[in-house]
This record gives sequence, structure tokens and C-alpha cells, in this order.
Amino acid sequence: MSQTKQNFEPQAPKPEFGKMTEKILEFWKKNKIFHKSIDQRPKNRHYVFYDGPPFATGEPHYGHIVASVMKDVVPRYWTMRGYSIERKWGWDCHGLPIENIAEKELGITHKKEIEAMGVEKFNEYCRSKVLAYVDIWNKVIPRLGRWVDMKNSYRTMDLPFMESVWWVFKQLWDKGLVYESYRSMYICPRCETTLSQSEVAEGYKDVKDLSVVAKFELVDEPGIYILAWTTTPWTLIGNVALAVGSELDYSYWEILDNDKKEIVIIAKELESIVLSRHAGTPFNFKDLDTHTIISDKNYKRIKTIKGKELVGKKYKPIFDYYANDEKLENRENGWKVYAADFVTTEDGTGVVHIAPAFGEDDMNLGKQYNLLFIQHVGMDGVIKNEATDFAGLNVKPKEDVQATDVEIIKYLAKKNALFAKEQYLHSYPHCWRCDTPLINYATSSWFVKVTDVKEKMLDLAKNINWSPEYIKEGRFGNWLEGARDWSISRQRYWASVIPLWKCDCGEMKVVGSVAELEELSGQKVEDLHKHIVDKISFTCVKCGGAMKRIPDVIDTWFDSGSMPYAQMHYPFENKEKFEDNFPAEFIAEGVDQTRCWFYYLHVIASAVREKEAYKNVIVNGIVLAEDGKKMSKRLKNYPDPSLIFEKYGADAMRYYLLSSPVMLAENLNFSEKGVSDILRNVNMILWNVYNFYAMYADELKVENLKVESDNVLDKWILARLNQLIGEVTEGMDKYNLPKATRPISEFIDDLSTWYLRRSRDRFKGDDAKDKEAAIATTGFVLLQLSKVIAPFMPFLAEQLWQKVTGNNFQDENKSVHLESWSEHHRLTDKEIKIVEEMEKARKIVEVILADRDKEGIKVRQPLGLSSVGGSSWVVKDGKIVNLILDEVNLKNIEFTGEGENLTNRLSTELTMELKMEGVKRDLVRSINNLRKDAGMTIQDRAVIYWQADDEMIKEVFEKMKEEILKDTLSTNVEAIISSDADLQKEVKINDTKIILGIKKK
Repeated sequence: MSQTKQNFEPQAPKPEFGKMTEKILEFWKKNKIFHKSIDQRPKNRHYVFYDGPPFATGEPHYGHIVASVMKDVVPRYWTMRGYSIERKWGWDCHGLPIENIAEKELGITHKKEIEAMGVEKFNEYCRSKVLAYVDIWNKVIPRLGRWVDMKNSYRTMDLPFMESVWWVFKQLWDKGLVYESYRSMYICPRCETTLSQSEVAEGYKDVKDLSVVAKFELVDEPGIYILAWTTTPWTLIGNVALAVGSELDYSYWEILDNDKKEIVIIAKELESIVLSRHAGTPFNFKDLDTHTIISDKNYKRIKTIKGKELVGKKYKPIFDYYANDEKLENRENGWKVYAADFVTTEDGTGVVHIAPAFGEDDMNLGKQYNLLFIQHVGMDGVIKNEATDFAGLNVKPKEDVQATDVEIIKYLAKKNALFAKEQYLHSYPHCWRCDTPLINYATSSWFVKVTDVKEKMLDLAKNINWSPEYIKEGRFGNWLEGARDWSISRQRYWASVIPLWKCDCGEMKVVGSVAELEELSGQKVEDLHKHIVDKISFTCVKCGGAMKRIPDVIDTWFDSGSMPYAQMHYPFENKEKFEDNFPAEFIAEGVDQTRCWFYYLHVIASAVREKEAYKNVIVNGIVLAEDGKKMSKRLKNYPDPSLIFEKYGADAMRYYLLSSPVMLAENLNFSEKGVSDILRNVNMILWNVYNFYAMYADELKVENLKVESDNVLDKWILARLNQLIGEVTEGMDKYNLPKATRPISEFIDDLSTWYLRRSRDRFKGDDAKDKEAAIATTGFVLLQLSKVIAPFMPFLAEQLWQKVTGNNFQDENKSVHLESWSEHHRLTDKEIKIVEEMEKARKIVEVILADRDKEGIKVRQPLGLSSVGGSSWVVKDGKIVNLILDEVNLKNIEFTGEGENLTNRLSTELTMELKMEGVKRDLVRSINNLRKDAGMTIQDRAVIYWQADDEMIKEVFEKMKEEILKDTLSTNVEAIISSDADLQKEVKINDTKIILGIKKK
């Protein structure tokens, strides 16, 4: 890289990175550097990146920042590797998040209020709330240093996007992968809609609930009760059967309690647990044949039978609201005992209470035996009027989930149907958006036959590279293995709609485009939302009747899974471009998306394209507050991201996150101190290296920064640079961001605390060739390093590159982000040897310095000898040995090679010569401090004045004058204090107070 001659002015010791950022952002914007980075790459070398769009219904938080950093670093890197990478921003616009905001602002608490208000009015209100915080996002995302096209963003609520979603649905329909079914699934009673498998999985919370053991009295055997356990007492109103295991053992137990005698039936394996609950104290009832008295209650096992002997027995309904309803079909099959293979003795009583309207196993058994279907609860979670004692109660009220179950238990006790009750803590699903407890509910829904393409999904998933790697076979792989058909219909309003029209005769028509709907209906179509298309009908080709759209909208995750096609309005536009660039090379999101966005992209791509949707995935963890709790605006337990940017700069924040475990799907307790440490230990150290380089750069007499050098430090730092480029490249190629990022700070530390410190005298020295080599090598390293850090710390990289190249933001077509990635090679044997020897040397230095500290001997005091032991710790390179001697201020070092571990024996004997040299070093240090205090620069020369009575100090000034002059950039030393001195101070040297003065010559 050619160097433009210029005056390298040292920068402020503590640059304001916030202001630096603003300057660079303006440079990028004014000169369209982002767009040039795309346009200047070959058009036939595409790298496709999909960006999962956020909602603009709130300000960006740390979760968004983590995702945005990932989505910026990888495209920047591959751009420097020579690929053209479009980065299109998108906005999520549909679904319950928007609807819930609208409901809150409109004071709506029930779905029926939306219907009363009017769907059109409600949807238009939702539309108005979608982009409430766009302006803030448009400031924060660039301030983070992320390059993405926000100006030409797509929105999931726009007609082109929605039309492509219709096309995707039609592809699935035409492949026979869409069907309607009546199933038991989780619903949100507040939102009154079904949820998909992944949505349910996202909302589990630990709650305290009530469980009961209910007594069901046999019709033909009064006084004998079958015991059944349930964790949802409210479902007992809908009970129509009991299920047992045919080959399980069931015991009859006689219980005498205060002259009240009854017989109960329970699975033998569970009798101790169940009876202990009844007795109120733990007791082992196993193999008990005789009477046992516990808490004044008599227990006796009468007999044991197989479950099949119970099958067919009738029992009395506990709740008779429906038992006498002659309109109910299959009443003769109700309130009987049936055999079922899902009955186990893992918990409960070994008897399952069956309510077909509220459970998958229940519903399947109901279909098998034509059982009654009693749905005493509406989609709103409220008990219907027929159940008179409980009419109007919400079965799982959000404010008190136990309230209705308490009323059920009271009723059971009153009817002598309560055997035991217990409060317990368990994980229960809640709506992932409104936080309402879900209920298992049988209803109709439209499904995608995921199980039909499951094998294809599993096979294609083998082609995907995950970071961290374990997610592939773990969280994602396990989810794929357990994949079930996808419930895609929602009974809501603000969303893409299911483009399915039906006629009363049963004829169905799926519409796959706006043009098709316009042709069928003869109407102009400019919006595809529910309140528009529900008004559009057309003639049935089968019977001539009117075909109307089914009322359901589509799961918003269907929008997300269709994003690769819809963002490009495929296949209506960009057909060739899309097909040439599918699948994506890279996507990234949080760990929760393994069951959501990552999953649905894969489902749709496997079904529609028979390809994986993406090749590489990075999964991040969750950012928590410093105390490990969830970040909360109410608790104010985290710093505002914008203030962090302002205080420390975006680069420090980026590096802190990129080098942390959050980039490997682990949680991170965010620490402002962590960002501060990065600023101090990475950004500032690198900037200080540049500052030092800038002081000498004008003295460089060569046009090319890299020169041939025999100096071992130059050889070492260039080998380390090559090693760094290799490590970062390997980490980025494997999409392991911490592995790529962490070596950078280690290298910067090496550059500053070893290379530059050990080279300082070379910069100031008289050996012109060596001085030139040191300056040129440092410049070359800084230039290459600016390119290495460019994807990670884009602002600091730009500032550094502009300074070192001498461009200084003058040429609008020059930027580090328009440069190509640095090449690297495998280290030669000589380079490997130098790196290994230097690593040994630094460790030896560490040990010797520790011993000096232990002995209380300052480093400025030279010592005679140190003996270093350890067979693998012998340093053979004499130049590196000299570095050790100079660093620890030793005259000699010997390597004994004794033993395996690194050892050291330090000689602490001080000769007169050693003492004098120690005094000289103290003097040089004090004089240079005086230079600094006087505001002198490296170009300034000085006259030194001194006054002292100590004979050793006098002798040092006499015998070592030339060395002192050289080391302090002075022209003369005078043993008298002059009134002409610019500055004078009293200092302590060799336990003696002396006066030093300095004058700029």
C-alpha cells in the first residue's frame, strides 16, 4: 500500500469515539460507501442474506442490537471477500402484537367488541400503529454501524408481499399439503384463536395450580368409587368417560372414616401415593392386607383385579348438566369405563378422566368409541350457561388461575366427589404475546401436512451449518424429529388471509394472485387484508352459487416463512434473480427462533422448493440485566443502548457482544463495565499505538509500508499478523463469531505491550535502517489490522485506515470497507519457531518480573543473572534472549534445561556498576516525566539542569552523561539550577532528594 506523505499529527490521548462515529457516518452517507461496497463487487458473485424483520412497535433493545451486529459483521466480511451482498431491511407488520396494542389503546377486552366496532375500522387502526417507532430505528441502526437498506425496505402488510404469501399457500394446496380438521389444540381465550406448536412452546411459565382426585360412583355398585386424577378440575364438567389400562393391576380399598365407609379403586402401583394424600401423611401401603389406622382412618385392601375387568362399568356423572339432555347423540356410550393404551402409572391414579373437547388423547378416544362431545366452555374461556352453577366463570382467569378450580373443588366436596386435593407447581403454556394461560380446546383449523414432508425436512437439514454446532442435532434437530402438522388458521383480523373461497355446495377455490382474483371477481383489487377481500365473491363453477372467502386469517409465522419469496415479490417479479440465488448463504436470529422463524423457513422451503432455505445459521442467546434478571424498563435494570453508544462508541459495544458467549446461543448478563473494559483494553490501546506511530511516520523515507527487516521483533509481529488473519478468517468461514473476534484483542495487546514497547528505542535510535523498518512495519501492521477489524469495529477501522493511508477522508472513493480481505499464508517453519520462542520469552519475562517484585527490586535496577529451568523453556534465538534481558533489566540469563516446569533463580547481588546503572535509569525516567510535564514533544530538544549532594548521582551524571542525553533527547546537562529553566521539580533518586530542571532548547 503506497503511503501519501502528510503531517501525522498525534490524536488526542482519549478521542471522543462518539463524535468520531458521527463524522464517519456522514462520510459513509455522503459518499454512498455502503452502496459502493455492493456495486464494486462482481455481479456474478452473489452472497444472499435473509434478514428476519422486527416490529416497529417499540424502541430497539439489546436483543435487536445483538441480532443486528451479527447481521452486519458477516455481510461486511463476505463483501471484503469479493461478494456482492444486498441487505434489504424489512418490517413485521401483522399479527397479535399489533392487535394487542390496538386493543389496549382502544380499551377493547373481548373479541366481540372488535366485531361490534367493525373489522375495517379495527384493521385500519392496526395499520396506523405498525410503524410507530420507525424514526428511532432509522437512527439507532446506522448508529450501531450496521449497513442495511432501510430506505427500500419491504413491509409484510404491503400488497406485493401478501400476494407472494398467497402464492406460497397455493403451492402447498396444489401439492395436497393443506387440509381442514377438527382437533384438540391450545387456544388463547383472550385472543380467541388457535396457536401453533411452536407458539405454544415459546410461552411456558411456572405456575401454582390445583389438582384433584375425584370420586366416580359405580351405578351398579353403590358405595364403590373409581378414583381419577386431573390437573384441570374445570374440565370435569365435560367428563363423559374414564379410561384404564387393560393389563394394569387395580386395587379395591375399603376406607372407614368416622363411621363413613366406602370402597375406592386405584392402580396398585400408585396406591401409596394416592392414599397418603387422603390420609394426610406419607405411608407405604404396598402389600398391605390387614387394617391400618392412619389419622383415625381405617384402610384395608380387599382385592386386586386387572383393568380389563373394569371396562364397561357405568358410573354416575358428577355434574349432571348434560347427562339428561336427550338431544345429545351417543348418550348410551357416555359415563362408562374404557380401555386406553395411553393410560400409565407414572402419576395420578392410573385412571384418566376423559373430556373429548379438552385433550388430544381424550378426543381420539371419543372418536374411537363415539363418545359424547361436551364443550361447556366457549373460545373465550368462559363457561357456558348450561353449567348453571359455574356459568360466566373464566376457566383460567389471568389474574387468579386457581379461582374457578377452587369453585369446582368446593362443588366436589359438597357432592361427596372429592377424595383429595393438592396445590402443585408446574410449567403451563401461556400466550406468547398477551401472557394469558392457554387452554386445550377442540376446534376446527386448517393445517399444513408437515408430517408428509418431514423426511425431506430431516434430509435437507443435514446440509445446514449451525453455529453453535450442537443446535443442529440438538434443539433444532429434536424439534424436527417431533414435528407435527402445522395449524395455520387464526380467528383474528390484522394478518394475511387464507386465500380460500368456498361455496355452500362444498366447492373450494384457492386464489394464488391478485390477477387471478380480479379475473374471477371482475373487481379491481388493491389490498389483500380481511376487511377488503371478505367483501369479494365470485361464481361457483360447479353450482353457480356465490363463493365466499373462509373467515380465518393465516398464522403470522406463515408470513415469516414466506419471506424469501415475498421480499422479492416472487414469482411475480425478480423470478430469475431469486431462482439463481436460492437458498440463502446466511441467516441469524435468537435461540427461540429454532422453533419459529428458522423452522418455518425450513418447512416451506422443503415443501415448495424441495431445498433448504439457508446454508449457514448463527444463533444468539438472550441478553439479560447484569443481575441475571430479564431486562425491564419498569425496573430500570439496564443502561439505555443509545447512552452506551454515546459514552463508549458503537465499536466497543459491538466487540463486547461479538466476543461474548451470547454469540454462541448462551445468555449474557449485560455489563456496562464490560463495554468500558473493551474501550480501555482494545480500542484505546490500538489508538495509542497509532498515536505513537503518527509521531514518527513523517520520517518514513520509503513509499511502501512493508520493508524487509532482519529485526526479530518485526519478523515476529508480521508472523503474528499473518496468524491473526488466519484465525479470524477461519472463525468467520465457520460462522463462529467469538472465535473470529477474540484473537483481535490478543493481537492488539501483543502489538502494544510487546512489539511497540520493545521497539520504542528503535523509533528514537540512530540506526536509520532499523528505525525505518520499525516505522514501516508498524504502519503496515496498522494498515492490515484496520482491514481485519473492519467487519467487527467498522468506525475505528475506518478512522485508522484513513489516517495510516494518508487519505484522511479526502477521496470519496476510498474506504477500508471498499478494500479486499487481507491474504494470509501458512506460517513457515522459521515463523513458527519465532512465534513459539517469543511466546516462551514473554512467559519467562512474566516469571522473572514476579520474582523481582517478590524481592522488592524495581525493574529500573539492573541485576546480574537469572537461571531459568525447564527442558521445554530453553530459548535458543540470541536476539530473543536479548529482548528478555532488556525487558527484565538483566545482564545475563542462563537456561539450565533442568526439569519439566518453568523455574527461575534470580541473583539479587548488586555491584557498584549495577547500582549506578539503576540510578541512571531513575534519572532518565524522572527527566522524561519532566519533559512531558513541560509539554515538550518528540521533536523538541532540551537542556537539563540538576542539583544534588549525593556522590553516586554526581558520578552517574559524570560517567553516563552521553547515555542520559540520548535517552532524554537532550543536548546538554548542567550541574546547576538555572533561573532560565522552563520547569523544575524536586524528585527522589536513590533515596536522595535532588532538584531537576528542564529548558526547551
